[in-house]
Amino acid sequence: MSIKYLDQMNDLSNQGQPFVLATVVRIEKPTSSKPGAKAIITQDGSLTGWVGGSCAEPSVKKEALKALQDGRPRLLRLCPPEKMGLEPQEGVTELTITCTSGGTLEIYLEPYLVQPHLFVIGHMASAEALVTLGKALDYTVTVMGSGVSRDQFPLADQIIDSLEFSQVHVTPNSYIVVASHGNYDELALQAFLPSKAPYVALLASKKRSETIRTYLRQDSMPEETLARLKYPAGLDFGAMTPVEIALSILAEIIQHHRRGLLAVTGEQNQPAGEPETALDPVCEMTVEIEGARYTAVYNEKSYYFCSAHCQHLFEKKPEQYLQSQHDTGV
Repeated sequence: MSIKYLDQMNDLSNQGQPFVLATVVRIEKPTSSKPGAKAIITQDGSLTGWVGGSCAEPSVKKEALKALQDGRPRLLRLCPPEKMGLEPQEGVTELTITCTSGGTLEIYLEPYLVQPHLFVIGHMASAEALVTLGKALDYTVTVMGSGVSRDQFPLADQIIDSLEFSQVHVTPNSYIVVASHGNYDELALQAFLPSKAPYVALLASKKRSETIRTYLRQDSMPEETLARLKYPAGLDFGAMTPVEIALSILAEIIQHHRRGLLAVTGEQNQPAGEPETALDPVCEMTVEIEGARYTAVYNEKSYYFCSAHCQHLFEKKPEQYLQSQHDTGV
């Protein structure tokens, strides 16, 4: 594998960003891609590398985002309509591709999911329970606070005996639970609420939480930042003991994390990041409108194409292709 791909994969992992590695494993000529060609697809739908031309890329990106959501690798076969269903195999996702080349691509999509990085702020029984259950979920766990030690938290991946919270590297995959029980709640929240962490929760009673919110508001914390605080931490199912409370918090983190992955693939309420697409009137491939390279305007309407070839055919005889769409009910 090229060093540049290894470097990018390492960088994404360090940033807490999930991604899919797409590798061409088999072709049937003619195709522009070759076995071993690779690309990396991130959760925002961007693709770096090369596994096929503009006809193949939208399908690869769409299936890669599905792999990020369910965590399962898959083998994707892109082939012309006349070859669809000729070689049915279990575990193979077959999609039609109508590029003029007429070739077939088989691409292996391997998702690399990043487990949440749990930051536990505190040193009491609830913090111990969070670390134990967090590690049971295979999370990376960091414990931070005054007087925390390896003896008390032997399972933690990292121990930071410090209150310099602003020095901690936080990513969009970091989940923060402030459980210092009044010792340094305000100090921790001042550092973590403005951060990139998608979840910042406070383990405290509602009364104590409101007192802290008032303090932070008076300390000039913006309302939109303050609104990010989840309090009390955890799902409300009547948890009482430290272990039960830790379980309720981790259940909430799982819920939050999974909803984030679902939003990537459009499983929930058409997320803002979902790309708008159009149908190429020549080959009927799906084309992402934003950033489309090949476009044409006919009768004051815009059309989008997968390649310069399709654009050229349309511009020569637009009525022919628009009539074809009408006849087929597209």
